[in-house]
Formats: sequence, structure tokens, C-alpha cells
Amino acid sequence: MNQIGTTSWNLVLDTFKKIWGYDDFRSPQGEIVSSLLAQKDALIIMPTGGGKSICFQLPALLQTGLTLVVSPLVALMENQVQELRQLNLSAALLHSELPASQRRLTMQALAQQKLRLLYLSPETLLSAPVWEILSQPQLQINGIILDEAHCLVQWGETFRPAYRRLGAVRPALLQSKPVGTKISVAAFTATADPVAQKTIATVLQLQQPDIYRLNPYRANLHLNVCIAWTPRGRKQKLCKFIQNRPQQAGLVYVRTRRDSEDLAAWFTEMGYATAAYHAGLSATERRAVEASWLSGKMPFVVCTCAFGMGINKPDVRWVIHYHAPLLLSEYVQEIGRAGRDGKPAEALTLISEPTGWLDGEDKQRQEFFAQQMRSQQQTAQQLIKKLPKRGEVNSVARQFPQGAIALSLLHSSGQLHWLDPFHYQIQPRVNKQPINQLAAAKQMHQYLHSKHCRWQFLLTAFGFDKEAANWRCGHCDRCLSK
Repeated sequence: MNQIGTTSWNLVLDTFKKIWGYDDFRSPQGEIVSSLLAQKDALIIMPTGGGKSICFQLPALLQTGLTLVVSPLVALMENQVQELRQLNLSAALLHSELPASQRRLTMQALAQQKLRLLYLSPETLLSAPVWEILSQPQLQINGIILDEAHCLVQWGETFRPAYRRLGAVRPALLQSKPVGTKISVAAFTATADPVAQKTIATVLQLQQPDIYRLNPYRANLHLNVCIAWTPRGRKQKLCKFIQNRPQQAGLVYVRTRRDSEDLAAWFTEMGYATAAYHAGLSATERRAVEASWLSGKMPFVVCTCAFGMGINKPDVRWVIHYHAPLLLSEYVQEIGRAGRDGKPAEALTLISEPTGWLDGEDKQRQEFFAQQMRSQQQTAQQLIKKLPKRGEVNSVARQFPQGAIALSLLHSSGQLHWLDPFHYQIQPRVNKQPINQLAAAKQMHQYLHSKHCRWQFLLTAFGFDKEAANWRCGHCDRCLSK
């Protein structure tokens, strides 16, 4: 804390108590707040429910000037901004679904320097009207926060290519600001293995970041993976699990929008109060489902990965993966929504039998994902021959259907350099990196079929080897079967 001095640290604690009502921080919240107030770069890995958002919201509110929070999902931004506004704090959000009038008001407040926190997606940050205001010399920007930073790794090479351009944002903004201006960059996530940590730090061009890593282990969260031999058997296991836990709050995760709608309709027919939740719903529809679930009117929701990021409900007693996620980081994110109140909670994953003869769905899903990754990579390599050596991302995206994704893949394989967030330069031939996503999908498969303690596997996978040595949690299905 000594970077700030005692008097101002008392101010930090007073503000913390006044706004959020807590007397003191949980470790390492205080150290992170101190680090961000000193405008240092940082990489923070804290389990879901560990109080990450306070760590960047508090420093932003204590400084004059603006902090940008780059966030992946509209629902996540809406939740955080709503909470801040209820506390009468100067926060706003910008996204493509906003009504024009609201967007105009936020843009005015931004230009007039009335905001402390502005939440936006990578795509909105890099849109021309927003970028134009942010680049004005008089607009003071203190820091850029990348919230849910694992999305950069999970989505940056595929359907959210703007993530790969975020490292060029700080240098470009600094060029338009007065000499000596400092803008810090901090990345927050609940899940990043050593490879993902390196990717985040490299892409964001973090400069000597302070690193805070808490391991994901939760003593109250009981992990279980169960084979469902047929599609019908999978439904029966799910139904039996929920019947045995009447009125307990839970979440059922599926892979696609259609799965969420089909399964929710099936439950509704059986008399359950539930609903489907996915990114295809309007903001109003999403809000209604969230409100029903948070208030307990609806005990569980059938959802895709679009649900849950940043939504805080302490008493979730179970999370079921009706289909296993493709990546271990998604899995840890999603199971982390259970048992935030510290009371026992269960995480059940249903999988097909390993051969896939009786139910080939899981296998098909994995193969489809791998095939998609490979074909995108091939498209990128073919496109490199047609592209100008130096060019502009929007014109490439207009000219080629997969243009923006191809550029992000070339960046990830070290074949392209961003001159600024909008212009690229193709590098001379380099050794191409392997596709990280495929290795990560393989790791998920190993986890599901591992014979050892599940928590030990997760600790090792996320780089906590010391803690994982000789580890037995004693409460996962593997430990209990022994």
C-alpha cells in the first residue's frame, strides 16, 4: 500500500466503505487497487465470485478522468452499469443494441468528460464515432480494463477478431494525448492457464505487469462427471437430478441456442418453471429471464455460455453441463457460478460413452469444432497471398467474407503486425504457431476421462503445480470412488 501513502489509503478505505459497505478488502483486492491507482499494468486471475469488478471500479471512481472497461457481453455490461448507477456513480455503457437517443446522450457525456467508467465491447471501442472522441487530446484516459480477459483467447481468433487488435489501442491513443500521458492496461479473468496468460500479456502488450493469481479450488464445490449411454438416458439423468433437488437454484448449460430452446420447452411441458437463454434473445427478453431466476421465481435456466458472466447469485446449488464445454476455461467459469455463498454445491457434467457408438453427439461436436478451426486457418493462409502487404482491416473485411477473422488468425500465428488498431502489416514468413484452441479442446477431453482427483487435474491445468502435488480433494467423484 505504501505507493499511495497513509492519508490517501484511508480515503480509499473510506470510499470503499461508503460505496460498497465493507470495512476492508479481501486479499489480494487491496494490492490490486493500489497497483491500479499507481497506474501499473496488471494481470489478475481470481476465481469467479472473488470480487474482481470492485478492484477496477474503485480506482476508476477515485481518479479524475476516464477508465474504459472492455467487456464481452451486453448482459454483463448492463448488470455492472445498472449496479453502479443504483449507487449514483458516473458509469455508462455503449453497445450496438442501445436506442439511438441513449447512445447520443452517452457520447455527449463522454465528449464532455462527465464519465468515470465507460463499458464497451472491443467492436464498439474500435468503431469510428467512439474512436474519434477517445482520440481527442483533451479527453483524459487513465486506464483500459479488459474484463473477462479469457474471451480474448477463446474468441479472439474466431468470431470476435477485434480482440486481437486491442494491443494496438494504448499506443494509438497515447499518440493523440499530451506528452507524458500514462494509460495503464489491466486484464481480469477467473480462468487462464499459463498459455492463455502469455497470450493475454502478449496481445495486450502489457508492460512489466503486476501479476495476481489465485487458484480456482473451491472446497464446497463437488465435481462429478457421469456417462449417459444414450440421448434418452441423458435426458433421464438430467430430469432425475433436478427432481431430487426441488426448488434449488441451478443452471443447465447446453452448447447451442436450439438445444436451449428444445430442452426448455421439454421442461415446460413437464410443468417446470424455466426458460431458454442465449445470445439470440433481445435485451428485454434476457433481462426478464435473469430477473425471474435471480428472484427465485424460476429455479433454473437452460442456457448457452452467454448466461452467467458477471451475474451474481450466491445461492446456486448446482450447475449441470448437459453437454460438456469444448474448453476447460469455459468449464471452470461456468461451474464457478455455483456455491458462491460457501455452502455445498454440485457440478455435474453428462458425457457420451467414449466410443460414441450409442450416442455420437459429443464426438461430432468436438470434430465439428476442430474442423471449423482448421478450415478458418486454411482460409487465412490462402488469403495471405491475395492481401496487400500493408492494409486496412475494414476494407479487407468488406472485400473478403472471412477477412477480419483471417487477419486475427494471421496475427495469432505471428504472421501479421498491427500498425495501429485499424492498419496491419504482413510479416516476412515466420514459424507458424499451432492453433491453441485445438490443444485446449484436447485438454477438456482428458479432464472428462481422467481417473485422478478432478480438482488436482484443474490445478495442474491452470499452472498451480505446487498446490497440485499429492493433492486429493476428497469430495469429487474420483476421490469418492476410491
